[in-house]
Order: sequence, then C-alpha cells, then structure tokens
Amino acid sequence: MRSLLAAATAALMTTTAVSAQTLPASNPFARPSTLPFQAPPFDRIKDTDYLPAIKAGMSEQRAEIARIAADRSTPTFDNTIAALERSGRLLERANNAFDGVNGANTNDVLQKTEEELAPLMAAHSDAINLDAKLFARVKALYDRRATLGLTPEQAMVLTETYQDMVRAGAQLSAADQQTLRTINGQLSTLETSFKQRLLAAAKAGALVVDDKAKLAGLSDAEIAAAAADAAARGLPGTYVLSLQNTTQQPLLATLTDRATREALFNASWTRAEKGDANDTRQTIAQIAQLRAQKAKLLGFASWADYKLADQMAKNPATALSFIRQIAAPVAVEQKREAGELQAQIRAEGGNFDLKPWDWDFYSEKLRKAKYDLNQDELKPYFEIDKVLNDGVFYAANQLYGLSFKKRTDLPVWHPDVSVYEVFEENGQPLGLMYFDYWKRDNKNGGAWMSNFVNQSKLLGTKPVIYNVGNFTKPAVGQPALITFDDVTTMFHEFGHALHGLFANQVYPSVSGTNTARDFVEFPSQFNEHWALDPKVLAHYAVDYRTGKPIPAALVDKIKRAGTFNSGYGFGEALAASQLDMSWHSLPADAPRQDADAFEAKALAASGLDTTDVPPRYRSSYFLHIWGNGYSAGYYAYQWTKMLDENAYSWFEKNGGLTRANGQRFRDMILSKGHTEDYATMFRAFYGKDPEVTPLLNGLGLDANGNRINP
Repeated sequence: MRSLLAAATAALMTTTAVSAQTLPASNPFARPSTLPFQAPPFDRIKDTDYLPAIKAGMSEQRAEIARIAADRSTPTFDNTIAALERSGRLLERANNAFDGVNGANTNDVLQKTEEELAPLMAAHSDAINLDAKLFARVKALYDRRATLGLTPEQAMVLTETYQDMVRAGAQLSAADQQTLRTINGQLSTLETSFKQRLLAAAKAGALVVDDKAKLAGLSDAEIAAAAADAAARGLPGTYVLSLQNTTQQPLLATLTDRATREALFNASWTRAEKGDANDTRQTIAQIAQLRAQKAKLLGFASWADYKLADQMAKNPATALSFIRQIAAPVAVEQKREAGELQAQIRAEGGNFDLKPWDWDFYSEKLRKAKYDLNQDELKPYFEIDKVLNDGVFYAANQLYGLSFKKRTDLPVWHPDVSVYEVFEENGQPLGLMYFDYWKRDNKNGGAWMSNFVNQSKLLGTKPVIYNVGNFTKPAVGQPALITFDDVTTMFHEFGHALHGLFANQVYPSVSGTNTARDFVEFPSQFNEHWALDPKVLAHYAVDYRTGKPIPAALVDKIKRAGTFNSGYGFGEALAASQLDMSWHSLPADAPRQDADAFEAKALAASGLDTTDVPPRYRSSYFLHIWGNGYSAGYYAYQWTKMLDENAYSWFEKNGGLTRANGQRFRDMILSKGHTEDYATMFRAFYGKDPEVTPLLNGLGLDANGNRINP
C-alpha cells in the first residue's frame, strides 16, 4: 500500500477540504496532463494551484475509499485491493508535482502550503488506514489469501496492504487510534518545521568572508561564484561560502588559510544551533520522543524496531551487528589515517594538532604526495553535460541498450532543468527524465531521485522521473566543471532513476523504487562503479579545452587513490548511522533528550574516531532521518554498499560491462520492484546471501583493518 499512502499521505475526516467537484477546470491538475507521459504542465502551474488541487485530491480519494469500504458484495482482490490501487489519482499527480518543486525550488507560498498540508496529509493517511470497514474487507482477503489464486505480485500487494494497515494502527482500540492520530499530526507538523528551519539555517549559516586573501587556494571560478553569491544576497564587496548538507564542506580541501577553514567548518557544524528561530534541537528531541511513543502504541519496543520490521535487515539487532562488524576494521583505518595526516602537518612545520577542519586539506595534500593526484587537475575532464551524455547515458546504453533524446519542448520548474526522453533498445519509449543539478539557496540540500509519474500497467502509466543535485554552479562565462565526487553523485542518482525507469509492475504500490530503505540504495550505489569503468571513463572524461581524453596515467592515479581515506569517508557515514540508531532506539518512557548531550554520548559509544572524524551529519541537520524518511534507516547506505559490492564482484567475475550482464541485472533486480522478498531476490542474482568481505575489500581493508592494497 506504499504508493497509495505515499500518494495519499494525508485531511482529517472532519476537514473542510475542497471537494473534487469544486476544483475549477482551470486548475492544471483538474485533469490528467496531456503532455507526453502525463508530465506536469509546469508552464501552467502557479504556486497557488497546489493547495486546492491536493485538498480536492484528498476529498476525492476519501469518497473512493468510502465506496470500497461500503461495498456489500463479497471482498475480492479486484473490488478491494485493486480498487485501492486505482484510488487517489488527482492527489498523486498534484502531490508528486508539489513535492518535486517544493524540494528543489521552494518559496514562501510553497512553504506555507506545506505547513498547511502537513497535518491534513497525516490525518488523511490515518483516515484510510484506520477505516474499520475497509480493514475488515482487507483482512477477510488476507485470511484466505492462499485460496484466491493470486499471482505472486498480487499476493505481495495484498500482504503489504494488510501489514501496512496493521502497522498503521488498524487493530488498535478506538481510544488508542485517536491517540495515534494526534501523534501523527504532531509529527507531520514537527517534521515540516524541521525541514523549513534547516533550509533557513543553511542559508543564514553561510560564511561571509570580507577579504579575498582569506580565500587563497580557491580557483578563480570558485571565488567568482562566491562573489556572485554575495552580490545576490545584497553583500557586494564580500564573498559568501554557502553550506552543503554535510558536515564537511568541499572547499575545506583547498582553502589554505586555516582560520577560514575553521570558520567554515564551524559555520557548518553550528548552522542549526544558534539559539534562534532556525535552531532545530528542540524540534528533533520532540520528534524522537513522539516516534518512540508511537512505536510503543503499535506494540514495538522502539521506533527502530517498528521501522525495521519490514526492511531487509528485519530488526535493529541485525543492523547494529552489521554496523559493529565493519566499524572495528574501519576504526583501525581511521587511526592510521589520522596518524599519517598528523605526520604531514609536523613535516610541514605545523605546531598544532589535527582538527576536523584540517582533515580534507591535509588528506588532499597527502593524496597528491602519494598518488600525484590533484583534484584541480581532474576538473577540466569533467564538464557536466559531457559527463551526463557521454558518461551516465553511455553506460546505460552499454549495459541496457537505452538511448536518450533531449526535449526542449516540455516545460520545467526552473531554467536550470533539462529534460530527456528515454528509449528502449528497440526504439520503444520507456519514460521521461528531468535533471536539476545546480545548487540554489531555495533548494533542499543533498541529491535525490523521485517520480512525477509512477509506472503501473494497471493505470497505463510510464515513469516520469527527476534527479536533483547541489553542485556549485559556475560564474557566468565559466565552463560547467564539476568534481569527481559530483560525477559519482550523477551516476548514483541515475542508478535510482534506472530502478524507476525499469519498473515493470501492474500495481503502483510495489512498482520501481517502492522498496525497503535498505534495498533501494542498492541499484544507485551499484551504478557508481561505472563512473570509473575504463570504457565509460574514456568516453566522457575529455579535456574541455583541447578535446583530448583523460590520460591513462591520470586514470591510473584515480584508481590507485580509490581507497585512499576510506576510513574517514566510510567512518563518518557509520558514525551518522550509529547516531540515527541511538536516537531511534529510545524507549517510550525516556525523557526528552538534550540534543547535544545525547549526541555526544551516542558518538562516544560508537567505537569510531568521532573527534577527528565527525559524523557526516549532526543531529541538528540530519535531514535524512528527521525530514526525509530515513529514520532508523541511515544504515541502509552501508548495508546496500555491501549488496552493491557483492553484485559488482559478480560482474567482475562474469565479464564486467556487457549487454548480457546488464540485462540479467535488469531482469533480476532493477525491474522487480517489491514483488519478491528482498533476500530471495538478491540470492537469486548473486547465488548466495550477501557477504561483508567484498565491502571491506572495496574499502581496501581486510576483516582486521589491515590494508590489502596500500
């Protein structure tokens, strides 16, 4: 029922939402879009169109649900489960467009819309899940599921619908259901508040530098971009270093002024802890407490127990065991790396101890010394359009036979956005892709993929998907060069897109990326490998100034440096996962936590070096877990890295980047959605259960933390 409730996620049964009948025909969402693939008509959509359309969609779906629940005929899969899958079309098309634009190009009107909708959407979800008559019909089918002659996909949809309703409180008493409704409304409001405060905190927390000399080490293009950012904020004559979503900031690798590095790091570290209107600490403490109370109400020991019950890992004990199994060797590597950097500082005459704002700067120096690899030397080979067309798209062509045609006739939500139609090897249209890569102050941090239109044979829809990034936009007249990390991000998010494009399901709730958190990152992380595949890299990594391909010697440096700093890079993510699990393992009777004290205690217990290697996200700006659905699930990035390394090791043993291998991966993983048990699906492809060894080897380590390719 995930698609239904994701599309539905939301109107108190007593709400005065606009009825479907009163939505004026002039509203762009009143009818399905007539554009190719039902793409949203962004040229016609006004900011004020979303609210009435989403309210009308909720009202329309409530009427549809009421008809299903009131049906006096014997429940069948078609008149109950398939009917649920068909419901909510207006709500889905309006809400999907709203989510996409609000996340990537928000403004005051959209944020106020989000605030108003949050409690309505939470209550709408409750109204469906807690409908006693509807649940009775679903349960009647579930109880006799073995006799219904269902296809495997139908059996999965029925099981998921039943279990989701139970997990949402369908079997609670009336009094407990009312308590649940109250908690859900509070959580939706708090989570929305967190996202909006964090966006404002990141913007306000940007570092303002008044002396160009303090920016020594940055390129002319980076300095020009900082000056342009300052001018746009009404701060002419200064330079603004805006903040990315993570703790560490990319510019820390090249800023030579240590005081500027420290100031930039601290701006990032304290962005949401200023004691002002954008401070998020009280908000997250409330969210954690309410989630624990909700979990107890639903019969679980903690929010982590509740969230992992339908994941591939199944329970927090399995996830934590996995984290600890890889934390020990990673911690050994962290200490070795810290020692090397401290020695580098001393060798240069530095009379200070290594601090977090020094790590990227000195590790970049050490990288150059060890591998003669300069990131600035790489950038000219990574022009963004070349990377997309001749790298990301080329790899998809070689593996899956896909081709791409740029569409300039379709409306977009911002001039930076580009659109491509995607075709199968036989020329048949597969779907539509939007790309929005450049950072803006009104865009959420990080990178992500989602759908405007979900694939479904039942509904006759093909996927319309978007990828969003936060790369530093060049100043006017400068080439659009990106870092190799950005290149990897492009391949990663397109891996998600492939998972959505190859969806081949009848029912939308199990289609494409509607999978568990600790499975959905598997295709995206797997796709990162092709960025460095020799055939793919040679095709897109071309010097924009000369047209010459990247030299083999430089490619060799990139590969040899591939596991450099892995203790740091993987360790900061592990620390974030530990922090996430600690917050969400709190029992319902735990007092509301002091965010700073709780964070310090949780990190100290991680076994990792969190002094020199702070977590990738602090609690106060951990958007994934407080606002983006990854609560008790950030471990999924490391878990799916294990799946990805296992799968890639299979590719390496079976010929690598070939059309046949790509088709096998598509058929057995990418096209399956959630039509099978995840462990079963993976075992069928890999031949056995996932193993930790390929993951550690991918980091350049063995089980004891020894380097296997120093």
